[in-house]
Amino acid sequence: MRRRVTSGSNLEPEIGFSRAVRRGNLIAISGTASIWEGARTVGVGDVYSQTKHCLAIVKAALIEVDSCFEDVIRTRVMLTNVTTWREAARAHGEAFGDIRPACTFVEVSRFIHPECLVEIEVDAVTAE
Repeated sequence: MRRRVTSGSNLEPEIGFSRAVRRGNLIAISGTASIWEGARTVGVGDVYSQTKHCLAIVKAALIEVDSCFEDVIRTRVMLTNVTTWREAARAHGEAFGDIRPACTFVEVSRFIHPECLVEIEVDAVTAE
């Protein structure tokens, strides 16, 4: 069975994506930016705040497919300025400190929303 989580973004149908997809015990969460209702960027100019907000969106998507942070096995943190990685790492560590999934930080040139400084992708596996 395949379950999808929507973000409510008007870009979902245009791009053809879902916030999250669960198939059996596998869960994939799309690149998640600090965007909220009305395409408003939360935490403009603040990598730590944006990362916290991204992780809150990820957590909500996981809950919607009957999962949680403890099921996360991999995260990918994409930053527009990799020198700010410690700010993102602090928020990531607060969420995953004891779980310690595989994690990669990479620099990208920009995101669709120019105020976004960070996006996070997540893979999870449940006991099913």
